[in-house]
Amino acid sequence: MIEATSAGAILFRDTRGRREYLLLKSRPGDWEFPKGGVEGNEELQQTAIREVKEEAGIEDFRLLDGFREDYDYVFEANGKTIHKTVHLFIARSFEASAELSEEHRDLQWRDYEQAINTITQDGPREILEEAHEFIDDYYEEDDEDESKA
Repeated sequence: MIEATSAGAILFRDTRGRREYLLLKSRPGDWEFPKGGVEGNEELQQTAIREVKEEAGIEDFRLLDGFREDYDYVFEANGKTIHKTVHLFIARSFEASAELSEEHRDLQWRDYEQAINTITQDGPREILEEAHEFIDDYYEEDDEDESKA
């Protein structure tokens, strides 16, 4: 079995006080987050940053510290069995729109409920649940810090 490692990001934006997540539709038809294989000596975070730029066309974003979750799956390609581990970070986009890359068929910004119901695989869906709570807590702490200042 071949081992493969990918990294990506759960990308979100705030639009008029509403949080939306970016989902990309892969060629096989799964809805997923921007992600891809680690190249050379890249760190996982570097891969996630590169993939957001390549697959979503977004340059103005930042990773949130303190979140990394993974899931794995097995698939067949070219007669070989591949075990892939995907590491997901959270990134906040400061751009309102994304651009579709040649690697995907469609992209959509979805609110949390829509995103949970759109994602086709259990691993990414469970991680989105964790990420959504993490973002809530992350920004609550920011608000508390600002009110103490």
